[in-house]
Amino acid sequence: MADYIGSSIPKLKQIECTSTPGAKRLTRGARVSFDRLASRKGIMMATIDKRVYPSGSVKYRVRTRLKGFPVVSASFARLTDAKRWAATTESAQREGRHFTPSEAKRHTLTELLVRYEAQVLPLKPKNARNQRQQLRWWREQLGHCLLSSATPAKIAECRDRLLGEPSPTGSVRAPATAVRYLAVLSHAFSVAMKEWGWVDDNPCRKVTRPSEPRGRVRFLDNKERARLLEACRGSASPLLYPIVVLAIATGMRKAEMLNLRWCQINLSEGLVTLEDTKNGERRAVPLTGHALEQLRTLRSVKRADADLVFPGANAAKPIDVRTVWTTAVTRSGLHDFRFHDLRHTTASYLAQGGATPIDIAAVLGHKTLAMVKRYAHLSESRVRDVLADMNQRTFGPQAAAIHRHSTQPWSTHGERAPLNFRPDQQSDVVVE
Repeated sequence: MADYIGSSIPKLKQIECTSTPGAKRLTRGARVSFDRLASRKGIMMATIDKRVYPSGSVKYRVRTRLKGFPVVSASFARLTDAKRWAATTESAQREGRHFTPSEAKRHTLTELLVRYEAQVLPLKPKNARNQRQQLRWWREQLGHCLLSSATPAKIAECRDRLLGEPSPTGSVRAPATAVRYLAVLSHAFSVAMKEWGWVDDNPCRKVTRPSEPRGRVRFLDNKERARLLEACRGSASPLLYPIVVLAIATGMRKAEMLNLRWCQINLSEGLVTLEDTKNGERRAVPLTGHALEQLRTLRSVKRADADLVFPGANAAKPIDVRTVWTTAVTRSGLHDFRFHDLRHTTASYLAQGGATPIDIAAVLGHKTLAMVKRYAHLSESRVRDVLADMNQRTFGPQAAAIHRHSTQPWSTHGERAPLNFRPDQQSDVVVE
């Protein structure tokens, strides 16, 4: 038996289904004709098909139709449940409260992540390696779940498990690691929601991300800088010294420098053009002083088979400075100092020299000022002077009683850091 249930048509004739093929064709044809008529009239309607299986079990399949909405279907063991579901679904569709959950119940999280890895991850080559490993971890944890079952509670449970278990290297995972794991999963859900139509919402939005610690600000004072540069000059690799000088003078990232090619450098104008940066934007970096002299020297002895500025044994690949860098840091007696801290050194010197956050962000290539806030305390003397000048102009000469501190900011190791540092002016180091 097939029942037609519709709030717009309270009483409709029931069509009996027999076991003969002709009767089935007639019933199907009559139903299609009625459906087309209802569709043209914009009528809300639902059909219930009774299905008897060879085992004797009975199922009632319900399908709702409304112009402008996809067909929604469900199966029930009892006719009363089927009618109740049809009435509820019709009401929700009329009031605009209904969405089709079939896609979320049809796909698992593994299917979502596999498709994301195949279609979206190739568009992010810089992070593909790390994010591929993160996606693999999520598949191991929740890959068996349907998308409709991937609730914020389950994701939060996985977040806590991630923070509690050791990393592959045996160290404890930092909150920043959990943030990266949640970020890639959230982006996968966002793509599935906006472009694929697999989910109606992103459950990661309701999951609290761990608080990350304040950004690291470790930079070189005068004596540390002198010792490090002296150790680099005596390194087994003749390229380490110009690399470190270029890093301090420009604030470029390690990958940006090592992948630098001569076609990106204009020595006559003193300009480096970075095409492939971390944030994907093109950036121009000025070259002056000792850093420019070092690049001119390297240009004069450039290898004929190398287009890279800092080539390795294989001219097609950049030099690997990890070993020689570690040796130089050890010889100079630096504690807790990484290569990326050279970039912090540049930003810190700029802040101490009176550069504004916008200036620092432009030099380092940051899109926003959030990453520059960590250096704000290094420019307190400049802010104090600006505030004192404003007070004097506003309240008159009596504001001159405000004491202005002219001392230089202190570095992280108790030494006064230079306000007007230039790579070609290094204390305790003779630059040839």
